[in-house]
Amino acid sequence: MIRDWFSMWRREFAHYNAAIFQKDLLAGLTVAAVALPLALAFGVASGADAAAGLVTAVLAGIVIGLLGGAPYQISGPTGAMSAVLIVLAARYGLEGVWLAGLLAGVMILALGIFRLGRVVALIPSPVISGFTSGIAVIIAFGQIDNFLGTKTPAAENVLEKIAVYAESGISPNWAAVGVALLVMATMIFWPRFAWGKRVPGSLVGIVLATLVVVLAGWDVPAIGAIPRSILLEQRLRITAVPWHELGNLIVPAMSIAALGSIESLLCGAVAGNMTGVRMFTSIELVAQGIGNIIIPFFGGVPATAAIARTSVNVKSGGVTRLVSVIHGLVILGAALLFGGLIGRVPLAALAGVLMVTAWRMNEWHAIRFFFGRRLKHAMLAFSLTLIATVLLDLTQAILIGFGISTLVFMAQMSELQISRRPVEADRLAAAGVAVPSAPNGVPHGVSVYYLSGPLFFAAARRLLEMVEGQDGSDATLILSIRGVPLVDATGIEVLRELWHRQYKGGGDLLLTSMDQRVENLLRRGGLLDELGPSRLFWSADKAILSLGGKLGWETAVPDITPSLSEDNILSTQTIEPFADRAET
Repeated sequence: MIRDWFSMWRREFAHYNAAIFQKDLLAGLTVAAVALPLALAFGVASGADAAAGLVTAVLAGIVIGLLGGAPYQISGPTGAMSAVLIVLAARYGLEGVWLAGLLAGVMILALGIFRLGRVVALIPSPVISGFTSGIAVIIAFGQIDNFLGTKTPAAENVLEKIAVYAESGISPNWAAVGVALLVMATMIFWPRFAWGKRVPGSLVGIVLATLVVVLAGWDVPAIGAIPRSILLEQRLRITAVPWHELGNLIVPAMSIAALGSIESLLCGAVAGNMTGVRMFTSIELVAQGIGNIIIPFFGGVPATAAIARTSVNVKSGGVTRLVSVIHGLVILGAALLFGGLIGRVPLAALAGVLMVTAWRMNEWHAIRFFFGRRLKHAMLAFSLTLIATVLLDLTQAILIGFGISTLVFMAQMSELQISRRPVEADRLAAAGVAVPSAPNGVPHGVSVYYLSGPLFFAAARRLLEMVEGQDGSDATLILSIRGVPLVDATGIEVLRELWHRQYKGGGDLLLTSMDQRVENLLRRGGLLDELGPSRLFWSADKAILSLGGKLGWETAVPDITPSLSEDNILSTQTIEPFADRAET
């Protein structure tokens, strides 16, 4: 991994010059302008304060930016992470947040060292979209107090917050509401002007709101004093680590680690598509882990790569990872030089920023796709993940969403199509095979079943039921399994039961057209040894010809291919594993 890291740096800075530095400098200034108000807002939204958000942005920008797996990643405090942390802060205080962040950093570092980043990619997009929308709801509800200029008891979830307002009522500070609405309107309409592409609306809105409050003399809560140091007074100290809470913080730390990994890798995937530069997944996770191990000891909150800031970097023409470092240094300079002015920013202004950010966080294009196309499985996974995120612990939400998507995927993958085609006497006669006459034109006790789809536990039993309902145990069954890509243990057992049933009843079972993987699985399961090579064929027509001597046929030509027309299909059935239940 160290070799990969040095190789990546070498390629990135091989032709670095003054012109490229100028691009990085301008991009760094632009990203800092976007990140500064968000750092303040997410610091407050995390249950800490604005100073913690600034420290996080500075350290994440410098440490994670330098060590990261791609030149375009910009890390810092994010809305998704703040939704996790505000609940954690309400339960365990800032010490709990810091210790959970430290543990999460160790977990993310381990994911990177052992190259387990691919595990994160297994989470389906409807689950991620539902998780993101649920986080947006949590952020919005968490800012109602600042939006209204009020103070109510802390709540661990949205329902508790609603109950608090229902019990105590709402007495808004209309000046604070006006400040928040001013910031929201600025963020919505500012991008329509020419300068909107160069100066972020959130920064403009905060400046305007602060000026209005100062000039009008309104009494609204403000951020407060900003320390002139990157090492905050309130921070995690080695001598004061709350080890007694370690057991309680393992699960929250897993939430932070999972969220940080997911968001960072998604950010890298999005930016990679924009730039054509591939991110080194394992290196990125190592960088995120190291950064989150360091940040709590300075008083910051857990960080992750941010898609919005990374996109601004790419669109601003940033070339190397120095953009992230420059953006961190600019934020540090702003905190040190203009801390007094930043301290006068109204909390309502930050609430306005977060309200708009929460709305924009939703992956509206994905939501419209799921619901507009009526993709029921995606709609179910999205909706349940959203509800679980809002009402339950975020780790539980991820597990619930992942579990639902896994079950849905298994149901889709386990649909087994079975086409039953009889061997027609007149068809055989036309091919030069003399067959004893049969009343229905079908040789006695010969059927060909064409299977398509995985022979998994969810559908394999239904195959046995279908055969038992249509063919006796004295029949000769030919199973063409060319369309079966995989067989599990239950599928092997069903085939064995079918073979034993036919053998005991005087019938037979022939297998044809096996995929190499399926053949290997059946051989490992012992079924092929039981059947013997005389019951295995390359194709269904070869299997049919092999029955000539046994059934008294006189074969004239060596090639018979049963017609696949609909007229020759006796029955076609798609076995859906949950077809007998309510539609999911």
